[in-house]
Amino acid sequence: MSELETLSRAKGAEGNDKPVKMSKRDPSATKEKILQAGISEFGLQGFGGARTEAIAERAGCNIRMLYHYFGGKKALYVSCLDRVYSNLREREFALNLTELQPTQAIVRLVEFLFDHISESPDFVRLSAVENTQRGKFLEALPDLANTETDLVGTLGKVLQSGVSRQEFRADVDALQLYISIMSLSYLHVSHRYTLGITHGQNLENEQWLLDRRTHVTDMILSYVSKKD
Repeated sequence: MSELETLSRAKGAEGNDKPVKMSKRDPSATKEKILQAGISEFGLQGFGGARTEAIAERAGCNIRMLYHYFGGKKALYVSCLDRVYSNLREREFALNLTELQPTQAIVRLVEFLFDHISESPDFVRLSAVENTQRGKFLEALPDLANTETDLVGTLGKVLQSGVSRQEFRADVDALQLYISIMSLSYLHVSHRYTLGITHGQNLENEQWLLDRRTHVTDMILSYVSKKD
């Protein structure tokens, strides 16, 4: 059954466009359940494979509610992207990196990104899904497109402060560094099953993750530090 047919049935068996009766339950809670269900479903099935019927069932609500709050599959997917990316951006800016000593700021950023990615499988899955779409939906979100420019600028200030204090080398590019931190914190999560099998290691083991976190932090600090 197509989404249009599903919506038509949801409007009434007689074909009348009757107003949707809203649940007496908390509307914001219902909307949040649909959003979380969408994040899970899109992450597991991709944009093309996800179905609104499955999302509504996962959310434990009538499909009419999905269309009422989000308008349809595409709009819900965009809202899901907005949620996972906005959460990352807001938490990054809350780090207040320029208020720390340069080395402390780098350590905080590395540990934050490592922990956030480890604890946010939905971000990992949805970012992978959006890459299969070549970023066209993320690009259409004006509040998110290019928002990392400000963070990279902040990281650049941290690096310059480290140079002034004779702590950091002077030729580190802030964008390259950020992408390197993200990459080192990402691959063992996005490829944990295949890497785990090929290397005979449980990459979800708590001690292994702690060791990996230390390893990534040491690598980044070693790279940015000024050599005597």
